[in-house]
Order: sequence, then C-alpha cells, then structure tokens
Amino acid sequence: MKAIQFLIGFAVLALASSLASAYDPSPLQDICVAINNPKDGVFVNGKFCKDPKLARAEDFFFSGLGKPGNTANRLGVDETDANVEQIPGLNTLGISAFRIDYAPYGQRPPHIHPRASEILLVLEGTLHVGFVTSDQLNNTLISKVLNKGDAFVFPIGLIHFQFNIGKTNAVAYSALNSQFPGEITIADAVFGANPPINPDFLAKAFQLDPKTVKDLQHKFINGN
Repeated sequence: MKAIQFLIGFAVLALASSLASAYDPSPLQDICVAINNPKDGVFVNGKFCKDPKLARAEDFFFSGLGKPGNTANRLGVDETDANVEQIPGLNTLGISAFRIDYAPYGQRPPHIHPRASEILLVLEGTLHVGFVTSDQLNNTLISKVLNKGDAFVFPIGLIHFQFNIGKTNAVAYSALNSQFPGEITIADAVFGANPPINPDFLAKAFQLDPKTVKDLQHKFINGN
C-alpha cells in the first residue's frame, strides 16, 4: 500500500504542477464526475457530468490496484486500469494510472498511447524497457534495464515496450497524463485489423511474403 500511495502522490505532484502541461484540456470546474446517463448532465470532454453537489467519495475511489492480475495468457502480462472508466471523478482531470503484472519473460509488446505520456515505476522484478523515436530522430531505440524502485518515462505517441527479463514475477505501476490515454498495440492493430488490411499491401510494406502476412493475420484476428 505504501508503494501505491507513493506512486499516486508522485503522479499527482508531477502532473498537477503548474510547470506541467497535461494533454487533456484543463478542467473548468472543481470536479466533473462522469455519468453514463445524460439526464440532468452536461457533456464535457467525452463524458457527461453529474451535478457536483451529488458527488460522493466513491466517485473518486478505486480499490483494484492491490490485486495481482492474471498473467496466464500468450504474452504473460495483465493490466489493471484505473482511468475514468473505473474512477469517474477523474473526468477532465488529465490523469490516470494502471498496474502491470508480468509473468517470467512476460511482455507488453510494442504499443503507443495516443493521448498520453507515461511514467512507469517498478515495484518488483527486473524489466527491460524502451521506446523508439520518430523518423525525425532516425528511429533511435532508447532503452534501459530497470530494477525495483527504478522509474522510466515513455513520451506521448512513441512506440514503447516492457519485457520481464527475470525468472520471477514482476510488478510495475504507471501514471499517465490523460483520463483515458488509449492503447494501440502495433501487431494487433496491423495484423488484427477488422476488416483485414490488404495482405499484398502489408507484404510490400514489411518486405514479407504474402503467405506469411496471411498467416499472421489469421493468428492475430483469431487472438492466437
């Protein structure tokens, strides 16, 4: 619990600082608790807001980050989100967090967050992490091996990854400067698109045989 409190406190101080510039629009009121029913609500930044006089503690609370995730899957990783979907009081505040559990050699494959930068803090284990710059900087790989207590930043919109290189489970927490940062896993998006992207186009783009592309599409579209 101390680690969770430290991360949340650190994220709030860093992202709410007057020197920080959140990607989400700044709030125009003290609170804007998200609701799904538009009745008696005001549409702000993608979510309707309840009357602030009706806000309660549960609107700003989530207890799921202390529970280990299920890593019994093909990637050996599980994420527990704490964004505006779980904490409606985050609406318009420009901040969210999540817990990542990694099995031995589990990984979060190359992906991007289209609406947020991310800071990751390792609580247990050893992770190899990194991001790739845009072609403006020659697609340079910037990577680091992280141990317990280490932190690393992934800039907004850049492809990044994490890989548990240890023989034991690993745990990390991330804070992001968006209430709903989104996630696009590159392989899933390219080879698992629905409807599928033309395999001949992908074959030329990735310099692969069309049959190989079709095999990849079959695997990703079917979740294998």
